[in-house]
Amino acid sequence: MTHQPPEHQPQGARSECYPEIGRFLDYLKHEKNVSSHTLTAYRHDLDQFSRFIAGHLDIADMRNFTPADVSVVDIRLYMGSLLKKGLQPKSIARKLASLKSFYRYLLHTGVIGSSVLSYVSTPKYPRNVPGFLTEQQTEQLFEIIPHSALSSGSAQELETSFVLERDRSLLEVLYSCGLRISEIIGLELQDVSFESGSVKITGKGSKQRIVPLGSCAAEALKKYFEVRRNFFRIFSKGDAGALKHVFVTKKGKKIYPMLVQRITKKYLTPVTEQKERNPHILRHSFATHMLNSGADLKSVSEMLGHSSLSTTEIYTHVTFNRLREVYRKAHPKA
Repeated sequence: MTHQPPEHQPQGARSECYPEIGRFLDYLKHEKNVSSHTLTAYRHDLDQFSRFIAGHLDIADMRNFTPADVSVVDIRLYMGSLLKKGLQPKSIARKLASLKSFYRYLLHTGVIGSSVLSYVSTPKYPRNVPGFLTEQQTEQLFEIIPHSALSSGSAQELETSFVLERDRSLLEVLYSCGLRISEIIGLELQDVSFESGSVKITGKGSKQRIVPLGSCAAEALKKYFEVRRNFFRIFSKGDAGALKHVFVTKKGKKIYPMLVQRITKKYLTPVTEQKERNPHILRHSFATHMLNSGADLKSVSEMLGHSSLSTTEIYTHVTFNRLREVYRKAHPKA
């Protein structure tokens, strides 16, 4: 008899997905407002664990699975199976984090009385120090972007002016506010307040935060808005006032990730030899320069929208060399 893959097995064959996973995903979506990307990652991780447990414990129907029956040894065997598949410690740590979150949910809802995951340590892995620009490179970056003196002119001149001012202001805001690429794309006109010098950001999980808007970024935005108004009023059939997003294409559509990537790579290439020349390098530079200038870790963490200080702590590795140099020069017995 020919073996059939699970997805083609007839009714009554092994069911390898634990139903409680679906309820947990609904909880994350509706109660925690996690992004679709995060939700997909959780689903993949938990379905993978569910399939492993079904095979390992020989459970024909996962609707009969009891999470409390899983032991520390079972978890370690699962981690070992991931390692055999070639997964790196960082990826295994992420999958384990998904599992720990799921078991905390089961504990909270009373499905289990205690979590076996509390006895399992997360595997250690080297954390990559993020790339960043020096302060001199940052100055150079904004010097190489040509200034536009046009607020009127031919269609071609206005289009050139629009693109230059949009690109300059986009880079200024990325660096001034330390934004993620998804946050700069989703930024709306109503989120920018020149009066208070701040920007309202909608980050991961739809969490909102207010961050200061630097004077250079504010001036760049004002110039961009002026050119943008003229460009769409004169040469576009659409209503410029109806454009709700801050950064848009020449057709008035919201900018997209690939365009932001192209803009940042274009202007970063002349100032840095780093392999990664993407929008995130400006976010890393923002955090590094803030810490170098004496900002406290908690404030920087809040401005970046990190949910945990430990996420921000990676930047302290970057700034330590500078602190060591300051110590060497200032301390009498250094």
